[in-house]
Amino acid sequence: MTLQSAAGPISAGPATERGFSARQYLVCLKGILVREGLRFLNQRERFISSLVRPLLWLFVFAAGFRQVLGVSIIPPYKTYVLYEVYITPGLCGMILLFSGMQSSLSMVYDREMGNMRTLLVSPFPRWFLLVSKLLAGVTVSILQVYAFLAIAWFWEVKPPWTGYFMVLPALFLAGMMLCSLGMLLSSMIKQLENFAGIMNFVIFPMYFASPALYPLWRIQESSPLLYKICLANPFTYAVELIRFALYGQVDWGSLLLVVAFTILFLGGAILAYDPSTGLLGRKQDTGGNA
Repeated sequence: MTLQSAAGPISAGPATERGFSARQYLVCLKGILVREGLRFLNQRERFISSLVRPLLWLFVFAAGFRQVLGVSIIPPYKTYVLYEVYITPGLCGMILLFSGMQSSLSMVYDREMGNMRTLLVSPFPRWFLLVSKLLAGVTVSILQVYAFLAIAWFWEVKPPWTGYFMVLPALFLAGMMLCSLGMLLSSMIKQLENFAGIMNFVIFPMYFASPALYPLWRIQESSPLLYKICLANPFTYAVELIRFALYGQVDWGSLLLVVAFTILFLGGAILAYDPSTGLLGRKQDTGGNA
């Protein structure tokens, strides 16, 4: 589905001068959401692979590490918890992280195939198009997280039922931050073949240098340097925000930092995709693949 077919016949000249109505913006947003949804439905292996990684940690690694990595009573938990209960918020963050990078991969692919150029030359503001693309990616990733939580429920990972509702805003904010980071990275990648290296240097350090698999106090005991790296890692605060929200609490420090990182990454992505000042504009000037 192209943007023109979704938004209807829109004149680039007079409409740009008058500005678009709210209805036209909503129709454009709907077109991008539907396109991303159809792409996800047509790529069933993407949905399966997004669940295989966290389920492998939950079913296999958690069983092996349960006796090795004990978890003391730390907020938001009011009692001792099993290791698989502790790592569940981190695994939710893993889904959001990989989904955000997959969304950036699709942007690189669309740019090479020319689909992204068709989207970005539309008369709608570029920031709106990028935010719409971002919202579509976050929506898909949240659906994957809830599918994972539904399976984890049968594995005795049962947070309070209110937590399934309260975690939604946390998932949305964390997904926005991670998808914005992926979008910013996609502006720096010239060719699809370079994406695998970027993923290895971004995803795995962010995931393992965080409290997703082990508490921060244990990291501080073993390596003060790694503890400082974890504190500088945006993914750390995404995991903690999800962890507290699952148990009906708000970690205000993590909330503020996730919002700040989201603004930083999204602002950087919008500037990077600006043809006059961003990275894509400079690539076009030098004959790169835009």
